[in-house]
Amino acid sequence: MDLSVVIPLYNEEESLRPLNKILKNVLGKLNVKYEILYIDDGSRDESVKILKEISSNDKHVKVIELKRNFGKSIALAVGFDKLVGDLVITMDADLQDDPEEIPKLIEQIEKNYDLVSGWKYKRKDPLVKILSSKIFNFTVSLLSGLKIHDFNCGFKIYRKEVVKSIELYGELHRFLPFLAYQQGFKVGEIKVKHNVRQFGESKYGRSGLKRLSNYILDPINVVFLTKYQRKPAHFFGNIGLISFAIGLLISIYLTVIWFMGQGIGNRPLLFLGVLLMIIGIQLVSMGFLGELIVRENISKSKDKYVKKHDKELVE
Repeated sequence: MDLSVVIPLYNEEESLRPLNKILKNVLGKLNVKYEILYIDDGSRDESVKILKEISSNDKHVKVIELKRNFGKSIALAVGFDKLVGDLVITMDADLQDDPEEIPKLIEQIEKNYDLVSGWKYKRKDPLVKILSSKIFNFTVSLLSGLKIHDFNCGFKIYRKEVVKSIELYGELHRFLPFLAYQQGFKVGEIKVKHNVRQFGESKYGRSGLKRLSNYILDPINVVFLTKYQRKPAHFFGNIGLISFAIGLLISIYLTVIWFMGQGIGNRPLLFLGVLLMIIGIQLVSMGFLGELIVRENISKSKDKYVKKHDKELVE
């Protein structure tokens, strides 16, 4: 199998037939062996019925039903587990991702990339959704150090070893380029066409405000879980040292003015200085405790750090 197309979906009954028709036409021109995996994430409409009808007439189509609506990350994780293609494409089922862009993605990944993310350069979405997405992408790029424009675009192409090495849960699908980058894979980006939504509405509402809290918390969460997973003392320790240093400076200042004859016993600044030093000590201690836990639980296997061809040489 040369290519696997993974499409998570939830209540997309109106778009499935036209989507599959366009996909079949595009993939048929590529002269590759391919499969299309539709991952139904607990749809309540006729999506599953339509997909089973499609798959019964097309040997390339596979349908996987989840027990309930678990979210896009779990749907993608299931698809990644079941696919067999050497190259993997992910896309949404709402027809906003244009299958005609697939040849461009394949051409780009052949330039020695492991993952190529689509960049919806001209988004066809409500203004609020566009602005919130720009803020999200800027924040993630700043925190992660990976300079791409559109982390959240679902239209991507990967090499098989990338999707097999990443564990997805929660809202981590938004950070797939960063997760791959952290594991040493080469990540690229290419502009892709973005269409106006033809049927229904976004699962996050018309404006996209339903995921605003995710946009605020998730970047901090994912950076902590990746950059500082193996070195929690650096995360908690740095914050703790800053807190302790500020508290210490406040205490030194108050000590100086006390020697100059001013009373400091009832000044709120005294309590603030002491509190900051106590918090600083606690955070540093928490970091060291985290280091001990990591040391005890770290995997003995180092295979995930070794390139694929080097593993084969060792074996």
